[in-house]
Amino acid sequence: MAYREPARTTIYRARIRRTRVAALLVVIAAVASTLGWRLLASTGGQRVAVLRDDRALGDARHAVAWPVYGQAAVQIGDSSIQAGPNQHPAAIASVAKVMTAYLVLRDHPLQVGEAGPAITVTDADVADTDRRREQAESIVPVAAGEQLTELQALEALLLPSANNIAAVLARWDAGSSDRFVARMNAAARSLGMVHTRYTDPSGYDDATVSTAADQLRIVARAMRLPAFASIVAVPSATLPVAGNVRNTNTLLGRDGFVGVKTGSDSAAGGCFAFRAVRRIEGKRTRITGVVLGQPGDDRIAAGLAAGEAMVDRIAGRPASPELRQRPRAVVPTTPP
Repeated sequence: MAYREPARTTIYRARIRRTRVAALLVVIAAVASTLGWRLLASTGGQRVAVLRDDRALGDARHAVAWPVYGQAAVQIGDSSIQAGPNQHPAAIASVAKVMTAYLVLRDHPLQVGEAGPAITVTDADVADTDRRREQAESIVPVAAGEQLTELQALEALLLPSANNIAAVLARWDAGSSDRFVARMNAAARSLGMVHTRYTDPSGYDDATVSTAADQLRIVARAMRLPAFASIVAVPSATLPVAGNVRNTNTLLGRDGFVGVKTGSDSAAGGCFAFRAVRRIEGKRTRITGVVLGQPGDDRIAAGLAAGEAMVDRIAGRPASPELRQRPRAVVPTTPP
């Protein structure tokens, strides 16, 4: 006759097994927490690695110094997006203008060096500019009847970060800001930017929110457009009425920085979408990233500093002397 365990013994052993499994799961969770990683699912079949510290980079083999405050994301070469902790929808200020420029160039393509069609500044545009000036927004002077080429309008949008020109471009492209914003949100959905909501073309509205990882998607897509990449790489431009305007990204031309866009206001803090080209393990490598929510009295400087620190850490050292073509410029205090 086969021996059969008493019911109490069977129940006791089952409890022991469950306890051991639970303990194992606790250990696994602790290891994951120590390594500091998790994955955020996103649309389009792509997953974004969210790293709590640089020990979890794995195959990327590059250390990342995530900013202490705010949030950040980075893409090294053509690798997957690596996102730091604290990813949550937050105000992005003028970084929103990357999507605005991308849509304008998608609908009205330009070749590098091509001026494109003329955009006429209207009386309504001048009135809107005056209103924005009274609110201390970032604007460039305009005059009724002024003719801006598409290239000049994009330069005004992306270099001095003119909110009034964001409205001009939205009206020119879609007929109204509301219709343009609807296109912005449709484009965000198509790119898998599931934590993003645009409410205006300039980013001045604090209800325009996104994450660093989401913004990195549109930054990487926009930088595929040669016209966009060429505009965000220039330190200054000349406009018909405003005259010479300077790029708020004062890292351009040194340390391998070739773009992309600053942003700042009280709700967003200091924000910076960037691309730099550095030598990593002997190979020229693109480092594309976004930092949001950097604190400081000079928010633009805070965003620039956080982006530069990330690039330096990823590359393993500061830029080589041949990349330091310009002395460090004084960061302007006027917010974009």
